[in-house]
Amino acid sequence: MQPSNIDSDLTHTSLRGQLLLAMPGMEDPRFHKAVTFICEHTPEGTMGIVINAPSKVLWREVFSQLSLDDNSLRGDEPVIMGGPVAQEQGFVLHGRGMKFASTVEVSEDISLTASKDIIESLAAGRGPDDVLLALGYAGWGPGQLESEIAENAWLTLPAEPEILFATPWEKRWQLAAARHGIDLSGISNQSGHA
Repeated sequence: MQPSNIDSDLTHTSLRGQLLLAMPGMEDPRFHKAVTFICEHTPEGTMGIVINAPSKVLWREVFSQLSLDDNSLRGDEPVIMGGPVAQEQGFVLHGRGMKFASTVEVSEDISLTASKDIIESLAAGRGPDDVLLALGYAGWGPGQLESEIAENAWLTLPAEPEILFATPWEKRWQLAAARHGIDLSGISNQSGHA
């Protein structure tokens, strides 16, 4: 019998569809208490959407900029700041089931779409129920995220649709950890290696 691949090794396919939680000692203020859903993780780099940083932009403002009438009943919801890269670009995380021009199934339960047709569908009130509208994304170059994880900057956890779509944004960091038995308030701000 051949030995199986050791799951504890961080491989390039292991983080897609996972959550990254910024550890309490995160030095980059843009990611203080950030929860990031990883959409792509390859040898070329990593792309994710921060899911707990609301902006001052509302859905109805996005619809208006695209000359769409707001029939969504969600126009007063804030657009999430998905990360510091390409903040003019819109991304929609949503439950699976509906497909649009650029839909990519990230995990068993969650898809990502960046085409205008999903915004049109949301404005018309016909879009997915489980949805998060974001501007921008978080990106890491080859090996960068792996290095940050090794330095204890991030905690990786399985993503659950309930955290993305049914939990208030301000509770996502704490609740994502708590659902896996982790109390982030008890973790030191100091990183170290045993």
